[in-house]
Amino acid sequence: MLLGAAPGVGKTYAMLEEGRRLCTEGKDVVVAVVETHGRPATAGRLQGLEIIPRLTVRHRDIELTDLDLSAVLARRPSIALVDELAHSNAPGLAHEKRWQDVETLLNAGIDVISTVNIQHIESLNDVVQQITGVTQRETLPDAVLRAADQVEVVDLAPQMLRDRLAEGHVYPAARIDAALSNYFRLGNLTALRELALLWLADEVDTALKNYRDEHGISSKWEARERVVVALTGGPEGETLIRRGARIAGRAAGGELIAVHVISQDGLRSPHPGTLAAQRAQVDKLGGRYHQLVGDDVPRALVEFARAANATQLVVGVSRRNRLRAALSGPGIGATVVRESGDIDVHVVTHSAAGGSLTLPRLGGALSPTRRLAGLALALLGGPLLTWLLVSLRTEESITGEVLSYQLLVVLVALTGGLWPALFAALLSGLTLDFFFVAPLYTVTIADPLHAIALLLYLVNAGLVSYVVDQAAQRTRKALRAAAESELLATIAGSVLRGEDALQALVTRTREAFTFHAVRLLDGDTVLAEAGEPDPDDPVTTVPVGTRATLELHGHERAASERRLLGVIATQIDAALEHSDLARTARAIGPLAQADRMRSALLAAVGHDLRRPLSAAIAAISGLRSTDVALSSEDREELFATAEESLEALSSLVTNLLDVSRLQAGALAVSLGPVDLPDVILPALDELGLGPANVELALPSDLATVLADAVLLQRVVVNVLANAGRFAPPGVPVRISASEFAGAVEIRIADRGPGIPPERRDDVFVPFQRLGDTDNLTGLGLGLALSKGFIEGMGGTLEADDTPGGGLTMVISLPVFDRGVFNRTLFDRTAAYGPPSGEVPA
Repeated sequence: MLLGAAPGVGKTYAMLEEGRRLCTEGKDVVVAVVETHGRPATAGRLQGLEIIPRLTVRHRDIELTDLDLSAVLARRPSIALVDELAHSNAPGLAHEKRWQDVETLLNAGIDVISTVNIQHIESLNDVVQQITGVTQRETLPDAVLRAADQVEVVDLAPQMLRDRLAEGHVYPAARIDAALSNYFRLGNLTALRELALLWLADEVDTALKNYRDEHGISSKWEARERVVVALTGGPEGETLIRRGARIAGRAAGGELIAVHVISQDGLRSPHPGTLAAQRAQVDKLGGRYHQLVGDDVPRALVEFARAANATQLVVGVSRRNRLRAALSGPGIGATVVRESGDIDVHVVTHSAAGGSLTLPRLGGALSPTRRLAGLALALLGGPLLTWLLVSLRTEESITGEVLSYQLLVVLVALTGGLWPALFAALLSGLTLDFFFVAPLYTVTIADPLHAIALLLYLVNAGLVSYVVDQAAQRTRKALRAAAESELLATIAGSVLRGEDALQALVTRTREAFTFHAVRLLDGDTVLAEAGEPDPDDPVTTVPVGTRATLELHGHERAASERRLLGVIATQIDAALEHSDLARTARAIGPLAQADRMRSALLAAVGHDLRRPLSAAIAAISGLRSTDVALSSEDREELFATAEESLEALSSLVTNLLDVSRLQAGALAVSLGPVDLPDVILPALDELGLGPANVELALPSDLATVLADAVLLQRVVVNVLANAGRFAPPGVPVRISASEFAGAVEIRIADRGPGIPPERRDDVFVPFQRLGDTDNLTGLGLGLALSKGFIEGMGGTLEADDTPGGGLTMVISLPVFDRGVFNRTLFDRTAAYGPPSGEVPA
């Protein structure tokens, strides 16, 4: 099966080439039916192939020819070439569709090579209609195409196909312009090509899956990027889906798959509204959603990812705190990482997990946990050490016992700080005196040196704990400073990446300080907000410059954190000022443009108005002069010069006034039904153009357009005059028209030098001549006015390439429909002022 994106890509040619190749290999090949469409290159490929005569059928006094199924079955070749698989057979034949004839041939043991275009596949019919605006009536079921042993795409770049069409290799000359401007637009062909390639890629993917299933292959094959996102139904799902979509989008053909695992007893069920919203988000991003049932969530996720041949798996950081994680063991994410094998796993943080930008608290140097640990070490380590030393005691061991208790005090100081260390020192001194210093088993201090030793224990404990406390405090401050720097860098990065500056600052502030909600207020106006405020939360306000307030919903903050909030408030104030400046710049932009327009106008008027005005004054002065006797021929020539100059002056002034009306939005447009010949023919007469200058190709059944006849004639005159100025001598300008998707297009094509694509917009800018320096072609307002007139009528004026070289101006206007005319009239009235005429009945 040969699949093409559009007519003319070469499917039939490729089919006949394959038939000729098979013939040279000794295969029995016949041409059952082929549609050459009058293309000489295609017809030439039939030479040397056996052709089954077509069956003639008479229907309503019209002779139709089609595939002779009986003749092909009687001939019984090994291979039959059948063109246009989706074709509808002539009435009265055995089958309604040609693909049904092909099924009969296949059932008879005859192999078939056929062709079809992507627009004829039944499941894609509506998609093709949206792309091209054309409804395909000849379709075939998807199953017919999928049943083919082999499907090959005959591919051709869209611009190459347009070139083939323009050169007459696809359609007759009379149909070329209509085809180029309608179905064969560059965008249409690009979309159809992508559709054909994606359809084939999906079929290849299905074949690959079947192969892996048949051969028991469970390891991943990275044929394309497939990203599986694990959803719990929690608030982090939106973040995970966006991250998965970005990963999938990095590679061409990437696929996003979201999966949610529910338990068999249904006890672990998320909020249905949250999960439904996340499913809608997946659909919006072009992904697929699956729901699984299983009690072992990590195993179900990994097995699904392997079955889908996933390359990457995205899971969220656990929402459990550290205590719960320690008590309940590793979470889903850790288990998935361990069991994923060769599937890459992304563990993504999110706000529900606490956020990566939460700032560490500044309180005491050591946390309560460390103090409790130090106290526990003193309470447990002291008795254990005493038991060990008592069991090993000798008369000479007192030095080792003293040093052992000293070591215990140091360890407690390093762990828990000052108070646990003092407690351990006091306990160690008393224990040492009770168990190891005579008299034994009493706390009597008979020797003053023993009292000094106990005091030294306490001093050592205090000094070591002070050093530990200072080091811990400096460490916490360093962590705090690093977190603050990361916060400010993240905020700056968010703005630089193009995010809304105010929203980025507010969102990061909420995440960093773990507020429930943060709002930026300008009086009663909310400029930006993040989170949902709780009515029971305390509210703290931070002033932002002199105009706004930062409203913080959540717990009170320490003075050290208010300092950083002040820095953020300063940044928000700068962002507000930047926003005001940007708004002012946007307001000044049109004024600057108008200023440039005024300067260009004055510069152009200084020369272009002076020339016809000077010529008219000189002609009239010559007529009034009595110094020279003028003949009748001289007087007639001066009158003609004056008339010509004044007409040029009138035209320039009219154009300038029209430009002013367009810029002020006050152009009066009188919309109504207009027949194009009633506009184009008077325009030709106005320019004095005949058959030698212009080639007309207007269909007789062309629809009536909704337009202003007077303005449309001026547009045609301007565009025709421009085309005639650049057309080569002896080469006529071509005017054609066609109807497509509720609009009529007038195409005025010349064979001149054309305009580079990057400069086509410049031709519609007032006072632009694109390099003309002869100063005889006016102010350069013609195309600018024409574009304004057409847009005022609800149409478009665009520049396009002429196939074979040159420029084509395409005027598109809506087809007249009285049912929608009143709405269109209202829109035009709002934009350009009241109409100046009524619609004929």
